[in-house]
Amino acid sequence: MVASVYSYQDSAEVASALAKHVLKYQAKAINDSGKFRLAVSGGSLGKALKKALIDNKDVLSQVQWDKWEVYFSDERLVPLDHEDSNAGLFFSSVIDQLPSTVTKPKVITIDESLLTGKDGQVDGSDHTQDKAIAQDYEAKLPSNKKMDLVLLGCGPDGHTCSLFPGHPLLQEQTQLIAYIKDSPKPPPRRITFTFPLLQKASGLAFVAEGAGKAPILKEIFNNPNSKLPSQLVNNLDVEVAWFVNNDAINGVDVLPSKY
Repeated sequence: MVASVYSYQDSAEVASALAKHVLKYQAKAINDSGKFRLAVSGGSLGKALKKALIDNKDVLSQVQWDKWEVYFSDERLVPLDHEDSNAGLFFSSVIDQLPSTVTKPKVITIDESLLTGKDGQVDGSDHTQDKAIAQDYEAKLPSNKKMDLVLLGCGPDGHTCSLFPGHPLLQEQTQLIAYIKDSPKPPPRRITFTFPLLQKASGLAFVAEGAGKAPILKEIFNNPNSKLPSQLVNNLDVEVAWFVNNDAINGVDVLPSKY
C-alpha cells in the first residue's frame, strides 16, 4: 500500500491531525471489540500525544481512556523509572498529565523482576533473561496478536521500533517480540516489535517533525532501494500514515495532503 503523508506548518496542526487519526481508530476498535489496543514508541512521541490528546480539551473528552490498552513497540531493558524507559516516558508525558477524574488506561509494561545487569548494558546481564522478557511481553499481547494502531517514530538513521538498518532482526519471520543486545543506539539491550507483528496491525502511523528529519525522509521516500526499516514499514500491506511538519519534508519528493 502507498503511505499517506499529512503535512502541516506547525506542531499544533500536526497534533490536531494525529488526534483525528487516533480517534478514528479508537472508534472502530471499540465498536468491534470494546477495546482500543494502541502501541507507542518513545522519543518525542509522548509530548506529541500530550499535545494531541490532552491539551485539546475537546479531544480529551472524546478519548475513552478506560477502554485503552497501551503497549510499547520497543522498550529498553531498564527499570520503568529509568530515564531511558519508554514506559516511564509515557507515564510522565501522558498518564501523569491526565485529569484526576479520568480513568487511566491499562498500560502493559515489561516484567521488571526479570531484568539483569544495569542501565541496559551488556556487561553483567543474562541474555537468557532478556529472551524471557521478550517472551513474557509477547505472551501479554492480545489473543489475536493484533494492534489496532501502532504509533512510530523515525530515527535519523531510518530506524523504527528497535529495528535498525542492516540488522538481522529485519529478516525475523516468526517471533513477534524479539530481544536485541547490540542496538547501535544506547542502551544496547532492548525488546522490539518485529515486522510480523507490525504486519498484523490495523494501522501504522509515524510522527516526524523538524528539518533534521528531511534527509532521512528523502532517503525513505525517494530511494526505493534504501532498505531502511522505516521504508520497509511503508511497504507493508497495512494502512501507513505519516504526520509531519513542512520542514520535515522540505526537498522530499512526496505529495502531502491534509487529514
